[in-house]
Amino acid sequence: MTPVGTYRRDEIEAAFATYREAAATAAASGEWGPWADLFTEDATYVEHLYGEFHGRAAILEWISTTMAEWPNSAFTSFPVEWWSIDDERGWVFAKIWNRLEDPGDGSVHEQYNLTILHYAGDGRWSYEEDVYNPGHFATVVGAWLTARRTAGTPDGPAAAGG
Repeated sequence: MTPVGTYRRDEIEAAFATYREAAATAAASGEWGPWADLFTEDATYVEHLYGEFHGRAAILEWISTTMAEWPNSAFTSFPVEWWSIDDERGWVFAKIWNRLEDPGDGSVHEQYNLTILHYAGDGRWSYEEDVYNPGHFATVVGAWLTARRTAGTPDGPAAAGG
């Protein structure tokens, strides 16, 4: 663990801006490599539904595989509502929306998670944990699927562009 007060707030803020930009690009393109590169080689990622991943390579394998599967591939943006930085300890806490693509009727379907990140320096993160209720995600995806069917949008990865 990095000693308290090692990094300046503006450095952590800039790294988090890069993290948000990389997530937006990855969500739009389906290419998660540049996002995973923001983690240290020995990073830990705790995901409350999928488990715990150790190391950048494992994080990349998990996120690439998971986000390529439909309907996960239809989560095409991750707007950040707010964040807080504990610059003395290097932690970032954020409320991140997981937004599904338009189902064909213009409605918005999204659910949030709370993300906890630990900054390791050099623009990289050594830890991420996403805290959420999987049941709430299931409800949102179900409502999104209903909206797609009502709008006449076919289900499946080809229809969702993934």
